[in-house]
Amino acid sequence: MRLVRIALANVNTTVGAVVSNRALGVAAAHAAAADGATFLVLPEQLLAGYSPEDLVHWRSFVAAQWKELEIFARETAALQVVCALGLTVGFEGAVYNAAAVVWQGKILGVVPKEKLPTYNVFYEARTLARGVPGMFEQLEMGNESVPFGDLIFRLPFATFAVEVCEDVWSPDGPMRRRAYAGAELILNLSASPFRLGIDGTRREMLATRAADNQCVVAYVNLLGANDGLIFDGGGFITQNGRLVHEAPRFVAGVTAATVDLDRTTRLRTENTTWRSDREDFVGAGTPLPVRIDVASEASDGRARLVYPTPKHRSFFLPAPTAPARPGRDAGAVHFCEDLLDALALGLGDYYEKAGAFKTIGVALSGGRDSVLVLLLARRWIDRRYAALPVEERRAKAREILRAFFMPSPYSSAETAAAAAAAAAECDAPYLVIPIDEAFEKELVVVAGMLQPGETVSGMTKQNIQARLRAERMWNWSNSTAGLFLQTSNMSEKAVGYTTIGGDMEGALSVIANVPKTVVNYLLDYLLETTGSEAIRLTLEKPASAELAPDQEDERDLMPFPVLDACFALYAGEKMDPSEVFEVLVTMFPEYEKEVLRGWTKRFARLFSQSIYKWVQTALCLHVGNLDLDRERALQLPVIQKLEWQ
Repeated sequence: MRLVRIALANVNTTVGAVVSNRALGVAAAHAAAADGATFLVLPEQLLAGYSPEDLVHWRSFVAAQWKELEIFARETAALQVVCALGLTVGFEGAVYNAAAVVWQGKILGVVPKEKLPTYNVFYEARTLARGVPGMFEQLEMGNESVPFGDLIFRLPFATFAVEVCEDVWSPDGPMRRRAYAGAELILNLSASPFRLGIDGTRREMLATRAADNQCVVAYVNLLGANDGLIFDGGGFITQNGRLVHEAPRFVAGVTAATVDLDRTTRLRTENTTWRSDREDFVGAGTPLPVRIDVASEASDGRARLVYPTPKHRSFFLPAPTAPARPGRDAGAVHFCEDLLDALALGLGDYYEKAGAFKTIGVALSGGRDSVLVLLLARRWIDRRYAALPVEERRAKAREILRAFFMPSPYSSAETAAAAAAAAAECDAPYLVIPIDEAFEKELVVVAGMLQPGETVSGMTKQNIQARLRAERMWNWSNSTAGLFLQTSNMSEKAVGYTTIGGDMEGALSVIANVPKTVVNYLLDYLLETTGSEAIRLTLEKPASAELAPDQEDERDLMPFPVLDACFALYAGEKMDPSEVFEVLVTMFPEYEKEVLRGWTKRFARLFSQSIYKWVQTALCLHVGNLDLDRERALQLPVIQKLEWQ
């Protein structure tokens, strides 16, 4: 992990008040440092105030800003915060709207604005010169020589660039070449006037720029009014297209968020289109920015940062708003309805478009996964035949759906009741077909295959039950042209809590890319919104494969929220186990560190050892950015060792 904390400062400046404006910037720097920030982004023309208009023709007005910049550097020298702030700079008879970078008492460089707007309320090109690609000069200010031009900065912990306001509004702005030249973090200093609806436009545009350039974009806006222009403040931090932080508008203050720059590096590595575009860009001979390498022996102040984990402790579920009940939370409703509709559509279109099936079959265990899959099949029928009256839709369900319950000696009365209730609620013809006798016979057969001293293992006893059920479902499928639905979820598949030839069997794997925490969340939502008795019965009992006495899935593995966090961090963010452990400690403080360390190591081992299983699974529906599918998503070698960890 390369964690950096980025602070956005909304300050209310006044045109010409260079001393007061500088003081506001220094105060913001101290506030950012107190919050543990690595970077501070201050607005466009912080020192001058915006818009200075023809004041830039007064040399003393421009010179006064450089003097205040030097004071700013001295007054923030003790802070471990890289500061980017706006000012007017004069160079060889021209005046520039620019961004200065200050760290540890030094002015590291100054970057001029390139895109000068002359539309609407803007007249910048009338008085200001623009920066150009590849520009590199030295500002000679007294005894100091400061790099000036098209720059990127490489510090021990980050490579970043700065730009000014309008530069980000152009898709062909300087961000593009600076990102191609290695900048992973872009700090944009803005003075963007308020217009109705502009906040939504900014949000979408910045997310697009961050995605297009596979970088982190930190944007801050000026606050307050000067003459007839009103600035609403606010700001955004977007990482590779994902909104990480949004600062409040119309309020002065400093807000911050922590990001992992290694995530940006990883996404660049994975994105073949971005890499190809970069190769073409660099190969075309376009002038690239000059890199300023900055070394420092001093502490960078990042040791206190922690990985930005979701407050609701899930990388897969939507963040709740009050009240945080899935059935009544607007965000949860959207999340659940979208996901349920997508899964139902994928299931239904596969059934219809394949042209090979007449019925749909689900082997119910009375557990959560199989109940959800049956409900999804029924949901598709309700959507597909929505124009029919209720009774005719029920008849369609009876015509298409089939549900089977195949109890073993370890099946409970609770799951039997849940399975029966699910079939009844979905109008699915339902059969109970025990496997007890076949199980006992198979145990005898397997024992007869062993050499002296060998015994039938407990795992074998579990897997026999799963395979008997799968074999019967395939035989049913062959006899009826039935679509046999696989019901395994992504969490259990990731750690091999599955059986080849058993619960991994089926023609279509409906929830193979749905984590267990999301399965539970969807069922909670459906219970609250429908009052389903089948779901209530299913959720009453702890999740269990019921393949051994007193078996519970979380006891066999680990709590599913922890497992899913391991999966998101290890398989999604490509962290090594030590980094995963570090994040889990902050996410789940209720568990002892050694317990979390053990779960982390176990997850990494099980994940690696289980690849050979999940590469053999049925065709899966894809509903997220992190899928376990070797053909379409996560391509990992089956044979591998973990010595690299």
